[in-house]
Amino acid sequence: QVQLVESGGGLVQPGGSLTLSCAASGSAFSIIGMGWYRQAPGKQRDLVARISRSGMPDYSDSVKGRFTISRDNAENTVYLQMNSLKPEDTAVYLCRISASRTTGVDVYWGRGTQVTVSS
Repeated sequence: QVQLVESGGGLVQPGGSLTLSCAASGSAFSIIGMGWYRQAPGKQRDLVARISRSGMPDYSDSVKGRFTISRDNAENTVYLQMNSLKPEDTAVYLCRISASRTTGVDVYWGRGTQVTVSS
């Protein structure tokens, strides 16, 4: 089994910054893709950003130029640097990874961390 622990959420004023992190732990796994999704109340879960094993990032149009995703393969950790935050960025942010194990490739989700952008 693989466990994901997210941290870094909180309350920030519009225009502020936050950095989220998600650390994966477990046994006998190799991470393939890593990413962040978000879900606001009453809305569907949407992709925010993802990054391939080789470090190639991909962003939703709503966060391009403001958010930066990165990963530390040695630490099995993915980060999301969020700048110029807007009230519409308010949501629960969830980490998602795909990992290969002896049983095949599986997808794992974190529990989420709340990000609130408000004055």
